[in-house]
Amino acid sequence: MNAQPRSVAGIVTPQSVLEGAGVRLKRSMPLSRLDYLDPFLLFDHFGSDNPADYIQGFPMHPHRGIETVTYMLEGVVNHRDSLGNAGSIEAGDVQWMTSGRGILHEEMPQPRDGKMAGFQLWVNLPAKLKMTKPRYQDVAAARIPEVVRPDGARVRVVAGSVEGVGGAVREIFADPTYLDVVLPAAGTFEQPVPAGHTALLYVYGGQVRLGRAGHDEGPEVAATHLAILGDGDFVHVHAGPGGARFLLLSAQPLHEPAVRWGPFVMNTREEVAQAIQELRDGTFIKR
Repeated sequence: MNAQPRSVAGIVTPQSVLEGAGVRLKRSMPLSRLDYLDPFLLFDHFGSDNPADYIQGFPMHPHRGIETVTYMLEGVVNHRDSLGNAGSIEAGDVQWMTSGRGILHEEMPQPRDGKMAGFQLWVNLPAKLKMTKPRYQDVAAARIPEVVRPDGARVRVVAGSVEGVGGAVREIFADPTYLDVVLPAAGTFEQPVPAGHTALLYVYGGQVRLGRAGHDEGPEVAATHLAILGDGDFVHVHAGPGGARFLLLSAQPLHEPAVRWGPFVMNTREEVAQAIQELRDGTFIKR
């Protein structure tokens, strides 16, 4: 059977929301029209030249049953948690946090040269790992491999593989791909994506079309929009005349119930209720 290209199944315009102590975000998911794309639970794009939009940050708050992925473009986020971890992530860095059975942490943004920008993704955990021990994979920018092609395309490989180059983040259950791609004017990029995996493409600079130029091209996807991709075996992206920057995200769906209450995502209402009760009575953190 011939390999099938993925097409655009839908385009989402992010909504402006306030989260944490007053951080202004562009949210693509969850929205009223898009609650959950298994296993992806949330996708936010944060960025502003005005510190008032983010400086209050995200004071100490809980998570259980998910992984959070923070990818910085500009600025600094200082973080600390209930397990004694603390540090900072800066431009180009990634933090892949597995909350597992429970963690309390805070994320406090700080500008660098007046700039702050990046993304946060939430990925669901399967039932068998919901109560696993929390862990971090903090990856400095210098450790994230970049594939630079003769045609000018540049691909930072956070997770997954591009042209035989493996990403910096490994040992994640959902077998994710997380790529940051920069294409020159009219440049192209093609990437295998396993059939059956959920795939998203978020354009944050310029515009793209999926499909080879002049052959079965889909609708234009311009910054800042999220494209939901249909099933297939690979993605072929063609940049517009001004080039493009985008994230390509894919992962293996869980096909399990997902019950969400804010920062808790479990398989049943009873499990969520237990997490809330443990948070109230002080037994949430498991040593």
